[in-house]
Amino acid sequence: MLGLAALGAAAMAGSTTIGATRALAADRAGTPAFVPAVVIGTGYGAAVTALRLGEAGVRTVMLEMGQLWNQQGPDGNVFSGMLKPDKRSSWFKTRTEAPLGSFLWLDLANRDIDPYAGVLDRVNYDQMSVYVGRGVGGGSLVNGGMAVAPKRSYFEEVLPRVDSAAMYDRYFPRANSMLRVNHIDNGWFEGTDWYKFARVSRDQAQKAGLGTVHVPNVYDFDYMRREANGEVPKSALAAEVIYGNNHGKQSLDKTYLAAALGTGKVTIETLHQARTIRQQKDGTYLLTVEQKDADGRLLATREISCRHLFLGAGSLGSTELLLRARETGTLPDLSSEIGAGWGPNGNIMTARANHVWNPTGASQSSIPALGIDDWDNPAAPVFAEIAPMPAGVETWVSLYLAITKNPERGAFVYDAANDRANLRWTRDQNTPAVNAAKSLFDRVNRANTTMYRYDLFGKQLKAFSDDFCYHPLGGCVLGKATDDYGRVSGYKNLYVTDGALIPGSIGVNPFVTITALAERNIERVIQQDIKAS
Repeated sequence: MLGLAALGAAAMAGSTTIGATRALAADRAGTPAFVPAVVIGTGYGAAVTALRLGEAGVRTVMLEMGQLWNQQGPDGNVFSGMLKPDKRSSWFKTRTEAPLGSFLWLDLANRDIDPYAGVLDRVNYDQMSVYVGRGVGGGSLVNGGMAVAPKRSYFEEVLPRVDSAAMYDRYFPRANSMLRVNHIDNGWFEGTDWYKFARVSRDQAQKAGLGTVHVPNVYDFDYMRREANGEVPKSALAAEVIYGNNHGKQSLDKTYLAAALGTGKVTIETLHQARTIRQQKDGTYLLTVEQKDADGRLLATREISCRHLFLGAGSLGSTELLLRARETGTLPDLSSEIGAGWGPNGNIMTARANHVWNPTGASQSSIPALGIDDWDNPAAPVFAEIAPMPAGVETWVSLYLAITKNPERGAFVYDAANDRANLRWTRDQNTPAVNAAKSLFDRVNRANTTMYRYDLFGKQLKAFSDDFCYHPLGGCVLGKATDDYGRVSGYKNLYVTDGALIPGSIGVNPFVTITALAERNIERVIQQDIKAS
């Protein structure tokens, strides 16, 4: 309750500081502000870390480059919807960049907008683009909320140095509880028009001999049922998801971050972006931080020092900060493993055209609740989200986000001329993922005498979209760039606590794994590094 009150108070005051307002007070004029712990980012790993530090009595500041999303816009909503996006939708773009680039080769989903600190960013590299959330709560604001743990055998393959028994017996359950993961009522699922699209895809998968599974979610399914009954404002049933949900979703600002603020030890500074890190002679870390407004104007550049520094800015953000520090010489002893082991979690999007007598429904919930599970296929493992296409009209389209087992890995390198990390990844590296997705959906098409849609991913004739991902992983791999608990090699009291730790693939939507791994790591760090200091 205290944390939610702090969020509300910050919104009412129009403040970029949430929590204790003097958390960054300088010791004396002209000196950097000091705080015992700084957490960069407010996504899953960062939120876990801040909560547990706060509970341990450690005064902690979180730095978030995006804004707090709880103030209503002119339309009375906090977020803009998918069908009529405005500047709130996108991070400093002049036009929205939706994952479905077209319908019948016409760009109907995107709009020209004013540059603004919107909630969704598409970070474009040479041959891969990555979607990331911007704001207090990070990716939890813009994802589909599918809260699924990986197959234990695959978790053990990907992270062999992590005790899987402890993860599945202790840390995954802890993460699910804190995230408020819930399950859809099967009776309601089977009867509602809002999930007809999922049932159609399930039936077609079964004809191909493929199994499906219900997937839990952080969206409140009881709220969704009340939406369908007309008792509450619609969100999932109003085509809201990638640009934020105005209602129903238990994003991190309502769970971990609210609890962290409730400790009275955690402060969030919004619209603050950490740019550089260096270590001082006494072993503390000095950050250069840019404070901007929501229109992108630079308001101030400040310095913050801390004893313990946790990087939770995501696979892209955490890796870039460390690469910059290594290559510019501010942290010269960082490992050569920084930047390596990146992958898009095998993400491939595809769609199928259904027969006219087999409609998917004009009314579709924007929250996925079902997946095709063919991960045990030894030749081509695939877990495929049955994704909605909530256009508000009948499209006869079955849409999927396939998660495949692609062994290919990319790497980030520092571009000094542009002061950014560039991703070395080629489209050819997606070939194993495309082949796996094609293997599965060729089976579905053969069994149902259907075909692929070629008009949804831009002007080219494409059945598989392999040029973007939702699940960036790696760059600071656990046990390589760090020790087995996220401590960065070469430096004391410097940690990575997000998806950068996972080497490119986890086989399912990764946020529950990131959350559980952060719970495991911060527990050890508090015991050994903080309480002992």
